[in-house]
Amino acid sequence: MNLYLASPFFNDDQINRVSKIELALSKNKTVDNVFSPRKSEIKDCKIGSEEWSKKVFKLDTDEIKKADAIIAIIDYVDDNVDSGTAFEIGYANSMNKPVIVFHEKDNNVNLMISNSLNAYLTKFDEVEQYNFKTLPKSSYTGKVF
Repeated sequence: MNLYLASPFFNDDQINRVSKIELALSKNKTVDNVFSPRKSEIKDCKIGSEEWSKKVFKLDTDEIKKADAIIAIIDYVDDNVDSGTAFEIGYANSMNKPVIVFHEKDNNVNLMISNSLNAYLTKFDEVEQYNFKTLPKSSYTGKVF
C-alpha cells in the first residue's frame, strides 16, 4: 500500500506528531511506501516564491494521485484545521481514495472531514497496527461543527 501523509508541520508539536506517525507507518507491515511532504523539499527555488509554490502544489497533488490511500493528521487550533491538510483530504476524497484520519487532540471535528473518512484513529499504536491492505472502517462519533 502506498500512502500520502497529510499533516501540518509548522511548529515543534506538529513536527513531533508527524514524526511519530512516520515512525508508526515505517513499522506497519501493510505499508509499502509513504510520501511525506515534510521530507520532500523543493530546493531549486526560493521558499515562498511563486515558482516554489507551484512546484510544491504539483508535487503534492501528483503524489496524492499516485497514492492508494491518504493518512491525514488533523491538528486543530481552536476550530481550525490546517487548510493545506483539509485540501489534501478533500482532493483525495474527490478521487475516491480512502482517507484515514489521525486525531490525537480532544476537540470536535469538522463535519466535512468526519464524513469523508474511511477510518478514525487516535493512538500511535493504532496507526502501527492498522491494516492498510483491507482498510477496516471506523467512524468519528464525537461532536461535529
